Amino acid sequence: MSGSVAQLAEASEPYLAVESVQKVYNAGTSHELEAVSDVSFGVPSGQFLSILGPSGCGKSTLLMMAGGLEQPTRGAVRIAGAPVTGPRRSTGIMFQDPTLLPWKTVLENVLFPIRIQRLPLKDYHQRAHELLAMVGLGDFANKKPHQLSGGMKQRAAICRALITDPDLLLMDEPFSALDALTRDELNDALLDIWQRTRKTGIFITHSIREAVFLSDRVIVMDRRPSRIVDDIPIPFPRPRSMAIQDSKEFVDICAHLRGKIAHA
Repeated sequence: MSGSVAQLAEASEPYLAVESVQKVYNAGTSHELEAVSDVSFGVPSGQFLSILGPSGCGKSTLLMMAGGLEQPTRGAVRIAGAPVTGPRRSTGIMFQDPTLLPWKTVLENVLFPIRIQRLPLKDYHQRAHELLAMVGLGDFANKKPHQLSGGMKQRAAICRALITDPDLLLMDEPFSALDALTRDELNDALLDIWQRTRKTGIFITHSIREAVFLSDRVIVMDRRPSRIVDDIPIPFPRPRSMAIQDSKEFVDICAHLRGKIAHA
């Protein structure tokens, strides 16, 4: 194989590969529940992928398997070719709740993964301050969580997820509890962060508009036990502004996805 062909083959390999994954809870009992059934997809390095689907369809379960917090009953999840058998230092995770420790400052919360992993804190202080400045919290490093708004808490959670400079960022409906205006602000902030860092990202959401606005690609899952029923690229160039949400193409894509979810 020539060098150029070999490079092309290598580049075509997905960074994150989900291979015929099934997840069954309480297998072999009368309470057996199949949450995910035979799901396969690949995510290239640097791509921002959103996953949509009805409530309870296994989106979060799939995300937790990608993060090594759940193990597939069948199939495999691979990152850079290596099987995911548990949590990775190079994977950052954001949950619906920011889960900030109330007795610690914002800076201490951002640095908490460093402390847990027993890495030298002094090596990450500057990065923590840079991340807080990037999300508009530079003046709040010494505040406690109760002194922050909901949106500010999630900004701090983004910084915490990024503090180890992960190559994969997993987000499980991180903005679902926020009001519409704050959610729009956080979407803009996340777009800016992704533009700067180009992390590989997987984003779970129930908001079709949010998924289309943020993503390079959107996957739709059907009802439990879930499979993929649609997988579409999002054609809008980056950087993006809220103005694209008023375009006919944006509205048409949202309508297409809404129809897929309605019939899932």
